[in-house]
Amino acid sequence: MYLVKAGEVLWEEIERQLREAPYPTRALSDNLADLNAALASLRAGADALRKLAADHGLDQVRYYMNALQAHAATALDEALAPWRGRTVNAEEKLDDGSAIKVAIHIGEKEVEIDFSGSSPVHPRNLNANIAIVYSAVIYVLRLLCKKDIPLNEGLMRQVRVVLPDDSFLHPRFVDDPNLCPAVVGGNTEVSQRLVDTLLKALQLAACSQGTMNNFLFGNSRFGYYETIGGGAGAGPGFAGRSAVHQHMTNTRITDPEDLEWRYPARLLRFAIRRGSGGAGQWPGGDGIIREFEFLEALEMTLLSQHRHVAPYGMAGGHDGKPGQQYLITKDGRIIPLDGADSRSLEAGDCVVIETPGGGGG
Repeated sequence: MYLVKAGEVLWEEIERQLREAPYPTRALSDNLADLNAALASLRAGADALRKLAADHGLDQVRYYMNALQAHAATALDEALAPWRGRTVNAEEKLDDGSAIKVAIHIGEKEVEIDFSGSSPVHPRNLNANIAIVYSAVIYVLRLLCKKDIPLNEGLMRQVRVVLPDDSFLHPRFVDDPNLCPAVVGGNTEVSQRLVDTLLKALQLAACSQGTMNNFLFGNSRFGYYETIGGGAGAGPGFAGRSAVHQHMTNTRITDPEDLEWRYPARLLRFAIRRGSGGAGQWPGGDGIIREFEFLEALEMTLLSQHRHVAPYGMAGGHDGKPGQQYLITKDGRIIPLDGADSRSLEAGDCVVIETPGGGGG
């Protein structure tokens, strides 16, 4: 649906959707504030673009927009020069065995990135779509460039992406939303694993933690969601960073003071998971340990990867350690949790999340 149509913000329709949905919002004011912030940023961008055109003329603005894209295309062409005439391949698997396969054919004029052989539509929520795949591709192509260039579509001028029909990277979407594949984990988790696979094919770096460690908890009156960093992979001539967000996460975590003030939770531990990065001439970065105690009954959900499949090392470097997580009940029992898990928790229960380390190089 539209947020703005013909210049009018459709607040009444938006509010109706949020209040009357099968699973209605628990924090309408927060939702509306978020939408207002997004709308304000878009309006600021539109105003800045109009001012640029007014100050310099539309033809001049278009000229330099095209020049930025041409500069990106040239930078990629230069970076690919040593690869011309080669084909590189890689395969990575999700923790449940779903495969991402890629063959990158680098011709004299064009690059073909072929994901044929990747697994079929995922029965749960780990489905991507074209936008997610293209975002991962353009991100890795930018990493390949030797110049500091702004990310833009010029990188895709000589690139063709081949996606197998009805795979979990390119599922079919029909008119009935109840029959459409679920994609929330495709956006957060498969995007990371796509980057892992492309980096592996191009040998740019060892595998980073390869997950966003999505952690959610809440009850009938509130909901909280965060992503947790981990270890970055090492590469030619550099060690991986420890306890950082990398690749597609690009988020900042909630400050402990704000978390404990707003929600019925205590953050008991937030530390580097020492020794979780892969060994090597250039070691991988270490992951994170994050431990929560909950002060009232609520529901918890975790969605993550690299709990069974270890983040790969490169050039003889060792793999990083997979992540793990467990529940410590209020009476002291320790219960292992799966990488994708949901539980009902009681006041006094604790959840410990240990995120993956990066591969060594």
